Amino acid sequence: MNTHFFSDTTVLLGRSLRHITRSMDTIITTTVMPIAFLLLFVYVFGGAIQAGPGNYVDYLLPGILLITIASGISYTAYRLFLDMKSGIFERFQSLPIARSSVLWAHVLTSLVANLASLLVVVGVALIMGFRSGAGVLAWVAVAGVLAVFTLALTWLAVIAGLCAKTVDGASAFSYPLIFLPFISSAFVPTATMPGPIRAFAENQPVTSIVNAIRALLAQQPVGTSLWIALAWCVGLLISAYAIAMAVYHGKIS
Repeated sequence: MNTHFFSDTTVLLGRSLRHITRSMDTIITTTVMPIAFLLLFVYVFGGAIQAGPGNYVDYLLPGILLITIASGISYTAYRLFLDMKSGIFERFQSLPIARSSVLWAHVLTSLVANLASLLVVVGVALIMGFRSGAGVLAWVAVAGVLAVFTLALTWLAVIAGLCAKTVDGASAFSYPLIFLPFISSAFVPTATMPGPIRAFAENQPVTSIVNAIRALLAQQPVGTSLWIALAWCVGLLISAYAIAMAVYHGKIS
């Protein structure tokens, strides 16, 4: 690894963050859909959904947080695609910087931007009545799971941004990720679903991640959900990172 990797990444991260701060509508846009889902399901459908004791917003929030992340990472693919098309990657190649720092700057920018979006969504949920008695360690665990999940999806976004042929193609890949929580325990218990759909819902990554976050926030036993969630996130992260780096080196070689 280039000895200047961290300093190079820091400089490029500053460049990407400046782009974000100059267009705060990016964060606002990525929070509109999750907040709309939150309002819709709590105030329109919430009365008809039996998800157990307690406020439905408490049950719903973990899934909405994952949707927020899936919505936000589309901008990583979009910005990366624009950088590829603008020729700035060729300019970076001519400089004595670590090649991977260019991608890591985009990834860390996504992490910061998604953190801001998540805080906005949690703030709205608090206004709507969300409450949690979870302690500091539980919240740290929730933040850790969400961070690893964000990194995993962001590296998938990097692959899309590098491989896309059009701007629409760069960002459209996130749509299936946004709707995957709908076939999970994010909105209703999987026990209420018909056989084949229930089997898929109970064995896809979103359900274990949602269940782990929900249990942590509700101060309930987490069981194996947390470790299964982390295994999914870390496995996806490693796979996406390896593929993204291989595609990147193939593009710039």
